[in-house]
Amino acid sequence: MTELREVVVCAPLRTPVGRMGGVLAPLSARDLGVVVLRALLDRTGLDPAAVDGVIGSQGYPTMESPAFGRVAALDAGFPVTTTGYQLDRRCGSGLQAVLNAAMEVQTGVSDVVVALGAESMSNAPIYTEQGRRGVSPGGLMLHDALARGRETVGGVNFPTPEGNVGSAELLRADYGISREAQDAFALQSHRRAVAAQQSGAFGAELVPVEVPGRRGPVVVDRDEHPRADTTLDALGALRPILGRGDPDATVTAGNSSGQNDAAAACVVTTPERAAELGLDPALRLVSWAVAGNDPLRFGVAPVPAANLALQRAGIGFDDLDVIELNEAFAVQVLACLADWGVDAEDPRLNPQGSGISIGHPIGATGIRILATLAHELPALDGELALETMCIGGGQALAAVFARA
Repeated sequence: MTELREVVVCAPLRTPVGRMGGVLAPLSARDLGVVVLRALLDRTGLDPAAVDGVIGSQGYPTMESPAFGRVAALDAGFPVTTTGYQLDRRCGSGLQAVLNAAMEVQTGVSDVVVALGAESMSNAPIYTEQGRRGVSPGGLMLHDALARGRETVGGVNFPTPEGNVGSAELLRADYGISREAQDAFALQSHRRAVAAQQSGAFGAELVPVEVPGRRGPVVVDRDEHPRADTTLDALGALRPILGRGDPDATVTAGNSSGQNDAAAACVVTTPERAAELGLDPALRLVSWAVAGNDPLRFGVAPVPAANLALQRAGIGFDDLDVIELNEAFAVQVLACLADWGVDAEDPRLNPQGSGISIGHPIGATGIRILATLAHELPALDGELALETMCIGGGQALAAVFARA
């Protein structure tokens, strides 16, 4: 077998992250994806004809953009010779797009691949599966894709009737994690994200988005989700989501990730091809791993995934300069940290916030995190970073990247 080629990530970019129903809501996932793809070409000077394919990740697609990567590429001005497809590994979709691109490049199937992640949770479909069979006397059952996907992600053998929140509450009970600890972590996340905004730390990775409005277009150039005004008292006043049925419930909207809109993209290629195309590598892929666990406790799946990725890289947590663990829930992060023996206030952990503060646009999150850590590493004079995230349904992805 031919030796696998080295893989680098170039020009990871992202749009601002919008709140559910917020400033980016008028735009579809495809609209956001097209914006970031065009910016990628503009900022790098990359000839779109040099791109073999675009892998598009999206968690809540519609048939307005089938084979999402291909449609977004065509709308962004890529030639018809640029192939594309769509993937869904839920919360890990964006990172999986990068890893799929890496495997194509490593094996020589492709030389240059763009990984794209996009999500408009504000526009997630409301759907029916009954319409083609006629309308029953009781009418059609409409499903909210956001809620339904969280209930069905474990299939018939591993039901998750209370969705991701119910899974988070199980971890709270398993690990004995208090409401106070969760709220304190959420506050830390917001403070770090707001500090990053105020210092301009996100500037190089952000692509402004023009949104149509009644009084003309509005340019959105900063994340909408971080809250500068949040406090422990404000977080403590929020009611637990499952509080009516569980008096011990602790998971609130404030200590959970947001439902958001955004897109992100990067170029995946070899160091040699990057040099030929005038691209500056930002990161080098060192290793990665995927793991599965009980869908009811999916939040701690990053533990085996990260452990395996680190083992394959021949390093440990002490060797890492940045640890990017997506914040699906504060309780889920705290459970993982307990298993790893990492302190919740470790400055290497999500130095600029994560899902609780920046937001969690499902299909885009993996590449959003990649764009952030690509700029964090040199800013911190670091060399190695871990990116990992839990995935609804009982999975997790983890990847080790080195500063290129």
